[in-house]
Amino acid sequence: MPLRLQIKKELTARSDRVKSVDIYPAEHPWVLSALYSGNVYIWDYSNNTLIKSFEMGTNPVRCARFIVRKNWIIAGTDDMKLRVYNYNTMEKVKEWDAHTDYIRFIEVHPNRPYVLSSSDDMSIKLWDWDRDFECIQVFEGHGHYVMMVKINPRDTNTFASASLDKTIKVWGLTANTPHFSLDGPGAHEKGVNCIDYYPGGDKPYLLSGADDRTVKIWDYQTKACLQTLEGHSHNVSSVCFHPRLPMIISASEDGTVRLWHSTTYRPETTLNYGLERAWCIAATKDANKIAIGYDEGTVVLKLGNEKPVASLDTNSGKLVWAQGHDIQTMSVKGLSKETELVDGERLTLHMRDLGACEVYPQQVSHNSNGSFIVVCGDGEYIIYTSQALRNKAFGSALDFVWSSQGTGDYAIRESTSRVRTFKNFKEHKQISLPIASADGIYGGVCLAIRGPDCVVFFDWEDGTFIRKIDVVPQAIYWNEAGDSLVIVCSDCFYSLRYDAEVVGAALAAGNINPDEGVDGSFELLSTTNERAHTGQWVGECFLYTNSAGKLNYLVGGEVMTLCHLSHPMYLLGYVPKEDRAFLVDKTYNVHSYKLLLSMLSYQSAVVRQDFVTANSLLPLIPKSEYPAVARFLESQGFKQEALQVTTDLDHKFELAVDLRHMAIAHAVLIEATAKAEAQELESTEMQGKWRKLGDLALSNGDIPLAEQCAQRSADLSGLLLLYTSAGNKPGMVELATTAREAGRFNVAFLAYFLTGQVEEAIQLLIDANRIPEAAFMARTYMPSQISRVLEIWKRDLKTINEKAAEALADPVKYPNLFPDLSWALKVEELFLSARHNHVAASAYPDAKGDLNLDLIAMVKAQWEAKEVAEVEQQNESAEAEAIAMSLANANIQDDNNEDEAEEQAEEQEEDDIVESEEKAYSAPASPARSPVAAPAPASPLPTPPASPVRTPEVVVQEQVMPPSPPKKEEEVVAEEEEEEEELNLDDIADDNEGEEDEVVDLSVGEEEQDQVEQEQGEATQKDVLDEDFEDGEDW
Repeated sequence: MPLRLQIKKELTARSDRVKSVDIYPAEHPWVLSALYSGNVYIWDYSNNTLIKSFEMGTNPVRCARFIVRKNWIIAGTDDMKLRVYNYNTMEKVKEWDAHTDYIRFIEVHPNRPYVLSSSDDMSIKLWDWDRDFECIQVFEGHGHYVMMVKINPRDTNTFASASLDKTIKVWGLTANTPHFSLDGPGAHEKGVNCIDYYPGGDKPYLLSGADDRTVKIWDYQTKACLQTLEGHSHNVSSVCFHPRLPMIISASEDGTVRLWHSTTYRPETTLNYGLERAWCIAATKDANKIAIGYDEGTVVLKLGNEKPVASLDTNSGKLVWAQGHDIQTMSVKGLSKETELVDGERLTLHMRDLGACEVYPQQVSHNSNGSFIVVCGDGEYIIYTSQALRNKAFGSALDFVWSSQGTGDYAIRESTSRVRTFKNFKEHKQISLPIASADGIYGGVCLAIRGPDCVVFFDWEDGTFIRKIDVVPQAIYWNEAGDSLVIVCSDCFYSLRYDAEVVGAALAAGNINPDEGVDGSFELLSTTNERAHTGQWVGECFLYTNSAGKLNYLVGGEVMTLCHLSHPMYLLGYVPKEDRAFLVDKTYNVHSYKLLLSMLSYQSAVVRQDFVTANSLLPLIPKSEYPAVARFLESQGFKQEALQVTTDLDHKFELAVDLRHMAIAHAVLIEATAKAEAQELESTEMQGKWRKLGDLALSNGDIPLAEQCAQRSADLSGLLLLYTSAGNKPGMVELATTAREAGRFNVAFLAYFLTGQVEEAIQLLIDANRIPEAAFMARTYMPSQISRVLEIWKRDLKTINEKAAEALADPVKYPNLFPDLSWALKVEELFLSARHNHVAASAYPDAKGDLNLDLIAMVKAQWEAKEVAEVEQQNESAEAEAIAMSLANANIQDDNNEDEAEEQAEEQEEDDIVESEEKAYSAPASPARSPVAAPAPASPLPTPPASPVRTPEVVVQEQVMPPSPPKKEEEVVAEEEEEEEELNLDDIADDNEGEEDEVVDLSVGEEEQDQVEQEQGEATQKDVLDEDFEDGEDW
């Protein structure tokens, strides 16, 4: 029977002629291509991209290989040189002349620091890279070009070589002559191009391909040709045994690649991708991949399924797998007791060989109780006992499935039209198919048969049709209770409930729809939109691996992630006694992950909302798993319960924030911060949590807590918002200093500016090398700083453009270029004197209009108004003084009139006295005199009596001086007015004390003064005349 391998193309990379290919093992999805054009490429076949390229020159590169242990590639070119490069750093490690003709092939020793090279110079050389690629052995013996060499995997001290001299020779590493040659009966008729050893340890086979268009299988122990494979129409250029599959692969210059069964030697398939001649083939033991080099590029193929052929009995913990034809068993039971298992680490298992299988295993599975295993392959099945590999039953079948009910109950698919069931290892029923063809079968509680567009379920007992579901499954998994199942499709899987009671009643009553089956037998529970690669039911949870590399489980329609897988793994099963899930990768390494059954039971109870059961199961779960329980409760919407359960501080904080429990969140953060500080951990995460709590506190109006959170999280922007909103000036001043020290210049600048510290803001701009901004800020807000900042700006600008620096104008030197600068300085003085004044926030509605004031214009207007007011005040004072003076003058005039009347009366009396005296003197009048006598001067004093006659001199000396004549009325009035004015001036001076600028001149006018002086002069002249007259009279 054919292997029925699905062949999938992984990479198609067009290029020049490819003479050699090599696949990187396991770690990287790389393929190495050596080109005839002189380049070497490394392709990533997972995403079809070229990741590295090495240019070796213009000469063809006929072979290139990975040296994985050293991170190297080695290549041989037609300039007879070998070159070594580091494929990580792309650096050349070594280059040397290796042969005297073209280098045909390079082989890397699997465990020694050796490299073998073969050449057209008919020699083979052994190089040791630990000795700087010293040639430690030369092998000669061929009579033509040596096309290829291969090391024997069973005995790495020997290797074989193929030559165009039609022979295959086997050598030892320590001898320079061959042990023997394969050139006997059945040998190739033309030159041999390629060879390969059988990878297993059970067959001493050697494979060869030649220009005679044939592929031969040799037994190198008997030196006999066992088989000749024919089918190519041109030279066979490359052959290989696949290290994982029972497959022989050959490539030919006819452009085809043929696949042959390595046991039966029958041809399986022929591949032709239209890329002209095929030159080389490479395979890897880590995957079912092969790489092929063509004239026009490189192709990578995936053959079949890379899932390991293995089965785990979850009851006993026995693991069975097949490697090649060998069946091995091991136990995972008790591993957690022997050693402390770490999730994801590779397990060390003690394997035991059960024996070799007669067919090539493609499927291995245990029955329901683990007593038997079935091995399927090559179109046959064999049932063995699981302990000793004794044959129990066998037969031909395309597919085989176990029933979940009986020990020996199973079903087989013999063809697309025939499915049979067996009961206790004996044939029981042949299923009557209601569909066109049976493309696959699945076991479990019911037998499921996949059709072209649906799946049909049958009863195991009598083969009765139960239900048809219109999906095309790739796998079906049943739980142990038999009431739930998962149908896995190509891009999603469905969780369904199976009602056995409804089915039993329908079967008993015969009430079955021939087209749809039993109505109500299956109920859809949920649909999950991801591909489940492998899976198993654990209680009411479905555990599975997906295409994203996660180990998930489905419970109650919710998907929970158990872990992220480091590389592709396949689920073997869950062992309840170990509380661990076991997985295997494609290299047969077993890994495990902890999954508590009590946890799964608790989660199932929560999903059912059976909280009584859930609360009873919670104490059975270890405290270390409480964080996982809390996350599950949160996913189900029970955040309050999750907050009570969780012991993870981070999760507890998130839950407290979501539930707006600020006190709990605050306490958790304080505890977490203390732990982080004790462990000297990075505080970035903690700062983010403090900021989150601060946002919550701010939204709830808890300003003190918000401020504390902002301080803890170094959220200077948040503090700026808080302080500006609350009007906290001391906080703003402190924030400015803190922000400046922390290098948060934007926050510091705003804090300085808002608190009126303009000098600090300007200096901050200067320190931050924002000198032009500092200059413009000084010009706008503090003109007294212009010159200082301008000088700094000039010095800085001179280093770039001296002319531009000189063009900057200083207001000290060019005041004409700075209009209103003096007014700006006055505004600055007002600002400095008032910047510490407190303005309440409640005053904002009234004060907000002041923000758009033109301060310079306002100060100018105020100054002009003040001058006008002073002038008006002076005018008013002058008017008041004038009115007061008028009133004083009127009073003086009245007094003067009264005095004048009295004086006139007195004068009249005096005149009368004088007249009487004159009469007395004039009684003895002399006849010589004129009858008219001159009037005597008025005097208040009486005239003395006449004295005896004396000499004139004596008379003059003894004469008594007459009294001064009385002042005229005008003189008296003028003197009184002057005294009154002096009194009035003194009063006015007292009233206007302190007003230095308002001095009013109250003195007599110039015309009045001239009149007084003139009158005084006339009076004096008259007095002199009177005296002269008296002297003359005496005389």
